[in-house]
Amino acid sequence: MYQKLTPKQKALTINLDPSIYGTFAEIGAGQETVRHFFRAGGASGTIAKAMSAYDKDFSDAIYGKEVKNRYVTQNRLRKMLRYEVALIEERISRENNPNRKFFSYANTVTTINFDKTIRGHGWVGIRFQVKENEDYNEVVIHVKFKENDATLQQETLGNLGVNLIFGAFHYYDNPRTLIESLYDDVAKDNIEIDMIDFSGPAFEYVDNRLMSLQLVKNGMTDAVIFNSEGNNMLPADVLYKKNIFAVRGSFRPVTKVNIDMLRNGLDMFLKDALCTHEETEVLIEITISNLRADGDIDERDFLDRVDILGKLGYTVIISNYSEYYRLIDYFASYTGGNIGVAMGVNNLLMVFDEKYYKNLSGGILEAFGKFFRNGMRVYLYPYKDPETHELLDSSNLKVEENLKELYKYFKHNNRIVDITNYSPEFLEIYSREILKKIACNIKGWESQVPDGVAEMIKERGMFGYKEEFSLKQFS
Repeated sequence: MYQKLTPKQKALTINLDPSIYGTFAEIGAGQETVRHFFRAGGASGTIAKAMSAYDKDFSDAIYGKEVKNRYVTQNRLRKMLRYEVALIEERISRENNPNRKFFSYANTVTTINFDKTIRGHGWVGIRFQVKENEDYNEVVIHVKFKENDATLQQETLGNLGVNLIFGAFHYYDNPRTLIESLYDDVAKDNIEIDMIDFSGPAFEYVDNRLMSLQLVKNGMTDAVIFNSEGNNMLPADVLYKKNIFAVRGSFRPVTKVNIDMLRNGLDMFLKDALCTHEETEVLIEITISNLRADGDIDERDFLDRVDILGKLGYTVIISNYSEYYRLIDYFASYTGGNIGVAMGVNNLLMVFDEKYYKNLSGGILEAFGKFFRNGMRVYLYPYKDPETHELLDSSNLKVEENLKELYKYFKHNNRIVDITNYSPEFLEIYSREILKKIACNIKGWESQVPDGVAEMIKERGMFGYKEEFSLKQFS
């Protein structure tokens, strides 16, 4: 457990370290971070330069113009970081400054507007050395402000910046502690971190997907997204003004049922929404509650799941939204486009279970108002009961007596539609049985997962797979 320090204590610690030397470049909310270092004392040995290129023309003259004149972007931040480090290297002699670890800290943000219709957001980062002769490392984060006052947002940004600089130099060898320390003297209700990226030799073995998982796990954000290559993505960049089609599941492992549901549901969605693949973001969602189903989160198990999904080419979202209506509400905060969700019968029954909405003053009606908003549509995949062999779909699904008319309303208005073009042979594939067979080394499951998945599971020993024969009996 690390010792929590105040921003002043952290700034003074950095100032008193003669090996740390760098620049501060802050755009959009004043020089909120560097003032902590000036006020702490001893800043002359730490601060090479502090600047705020507030005017856009002046900023362009220094860092270059941005596409579409967007200044609060990751690209802008990284340009600032690298430009400022290059200046230090150019102007400060290594011979005259031995044992110096150079750094550049930067932020580009926009705070809440006058009408309070836009809360504000920004990019914050540091480029730094662990040793003077080593290459540079970078930690970049995206923040969303929650406070309703620009001055308060500026103060929060200043504290966060100090935490990032201190964490970079003192916790670079423990990224989880670095992430946790970002909220020292900063309330989670005041600011959200929805993306983080580590790069450089100090973070060579850091998997940024696991770092994203820490953000959700620690309550710093409710959802993170990474693409099929495993790169962390800013949710706003992925979802803004897009049509969204999502499938939730455990994907432990992904089966042919999952893919059949997704592909056929997506085909129906594209026709119903009159949109193209290019205009639509397809997301595979795994909830934190699902990852915690067996207790603490197993990070190896988590990576196994997302590695397979990545191999299949899918973008993954990890969320803290146990209830579907919260997920739809999240999507709707980024887009006014069409939203569709594919799900199985059991999941739809959970949607119609009132016990999940006791925390809402409007109960299930309030939840459905958010869930079925803006034409959102459920694409229902049928379920074959393994004991009775009865096929369940929207026509014979049984909800509680007091919800029958509500269910009929959504069905008759085509807000719940059946996926009809499914593959009947897949209905008897059950992921839990596959998982047991994998763990017990019982053959036959390979044909029930998508092409290439079985080989990946065997090569990497995923989900408890072992080459040697097991005496355990499958039941």
